[in-house]
Amino acid sequence: MHEVTQILSAIEQGDRQAAEQLLPLVYDALRRLAAQKLAQEAPGQTLQATALVHEVYLRLVGSEQAQHWDSRGHFFVAAAEAMRRILVEKARSKGTLKRGGGIRRLDLEQLAVAVEDRSDELLALDEALSNLECHDAQAANLVKLRYFAGLTHQQAADALGIGRRAADRLWALARAWLHRRIGES
Repeated sequence: MHEVTQILSAIEQGDRQAAEQLLPLVYDALRRLAAQKLAQEAPGQTLQATALVHEVYLRLVGSEQAQHWDSRGHFFVAAAEAMRRILVEKARSKGTLKRGGGIRRLDLEQLAVAVEDRSDELLALDEALSNLECHDAQAANLVKLRYFAGLTHQQAADALGIGRRAADRLWALARAWLHRRIGES
């Protein structure tokens, strides 16, 4: 993964060919993360893991603005944040009348079973996570990596460059913070 860090540095310096080299190296990891995240969504989700990965990649590497990543972990924190934003935008657009408002999608094979729409939960989590980010950015990044990127606790700690015990403390803080904030709303 040292190669990823070198390519990220080249992208930061404006090398457009480096962006083409990055995708094959991180695609499988991003695809797994997206698939894990979408598996948590309600059935009938129209967004596919491949589309989510492509959207994330375009937001991170395809923009004209120079991005700065200190490491592979920093890149994956940015990817988790991009996944979060995409899923929140999708949840918000689902709530608009133009996109079907409060209509719930039903699988024709399982008509008797109603699908619970989790868009409100995702929006409440996004708001609470934004508040947590103002209070403790590292705890918010840990939640993003665990919840939106699907990393294990140890993988998230490694990506943030912190030890397991520090990650445990941050996780406890973040869970309590989010539980309190979401409970209030």
